[in-house]
Amino acid sequence: MGESQEEPIICIPGQRLCAADKTNIAGQGTYEQLGYVYSKFAGTVKVVKEKDTCTVEVHGMTDQSIVPAPGDIVTAMVTLVNQRLCKCIIKCIGDIVLSRPYRGIVRREDVRATEKDRIEMYKSFRPGDIILARVLPMTEAHTYQLSTAENELGVVIAHSEEGVSMVPVSWTEMQCPKTLIKELRKVAKVVPEEVILQNE
Repeated sequence: MGESQEEPIICIPGQRLCAADKTNIAGQGTYEQLGYVYSKFAGTVKVVKEKDTCTVEVHGMTDQSIVPAPGDIVTAMVTLVNQRLCKCIIKCIGDIVLSRPYRGIVRREDVRATEKDRIEMYKSFRPGDIILARVLPMTEAHTYQLSTAENELGVVIAHSEEGVSMVPVSWTEMQCPKTLIKELRKVAKVVPEEVILQNE
């Protein structure tokens, strides 16, 4: 019996590992959702036992098998926009570039925090836009629901009809530096790290 305990437990991304309670706590490489601990990526399960608790961890074989988890900030490219939602492809989680893309959607009610009933999807996103979004708890398999309802989230890169990278001019507009034509977007308030670095 003792030998079989030594065999590593292999898990896949999104696999339910155990119930999350006072005894079992989600640790590194896992996340908690709806009372259960899930694996963030493919790897081996490790249980760290302490006095009254067990911390469940997953140690990945590679970082490339990581999957989006609720609360993560992701970078995604918009592929389709209609009146109810926009579809996108998740390219990065934090600063990790994914080896395979995941499908995500931003619903109309998750675009911004205020005036939700007045949101028009075409004035928030366009296909080809690069957005920053937060992953919401999953309600359906294979599609990640995303939210841009925070100041720092929304469109970070957009191209005008001329194909030129536009510059944000307000919370709701970006401008083409070539034609000076303004286009409506849900603009992300990006903290310019380069400015901080240059001043140091």
